[in-house]
Amino acid sequence: MKNFASGFARQCMVGLLSLIVLTVVVGVLYPVAVWGVSRINTTGAEGSFVTTQSCTVSDNLGVDPQVPAGQPDPFLHTRVAGGVDDPMAPGDPASSGASNLGPNSPELVEIVTARRAIIAAREGVTPAQVPSDAVSGSGSNLDPEISPAYAALQIPRIARVTGLPTARVREIVEANTSGRQLGFLGEPRVNVQQVNRDLGVGAQHCR
Repeated sequence: MKNFASGFARQCMVGLLSLIVLTVVVGVLYPVAVWGVSRINTTGAEGSFVTTQSCTVSDNLGVDPQVPAGQPDPFLHTRVAGGVDDPMAPGDPASSGASNLGPNSPELVEIVTARRAIIAAREGVTPAQVPSDAVSGSGSNLDPEISPAYAALQIPRIARVTGLPTARVREIVEANTSGRQLGFLGEPRVNVQQVNRDLGVGAQHCR
């Protein structure tokens, strides 16, 4: 009986010590280590926020800049998230999600056709010249980047409205264009928010 009691007490002590050690390691040291690593690049860890004169925005979210009807449009535009009622509606940063409309959906065809006509009129080109990413939403509807082709389509309008030389606008776009990851993954892309900030119109978009 005495041996049983001492053995049971020893097992309880081992279990208690294991619980304490694992609690310290898994419940304290590991979370602290992960938090410490996240502090190495605080900007990236907190969502890559950028502060302008009027607001704070995230470079990881793209919301299509809007201008009042009839007003000059100086912005580089992102992809849009609208539906049949408003094909050019911007995405909502508070919630993301695609429409889940398939390529055979008449509703999607209607949306894409409307977007193509609106963008063609805005840029002064034919509908056939509008790139596919300009008229199709991303999986999140908050894609912060566009294709170089869509950015190039907008350069003449931006230069005309801002008064900047076309070559200067093209230079800003090229400076904010990233190539394929590792040279072969994905497609070249343009950071819309950074281009608008470099153009001097990013702060207007925040208001």
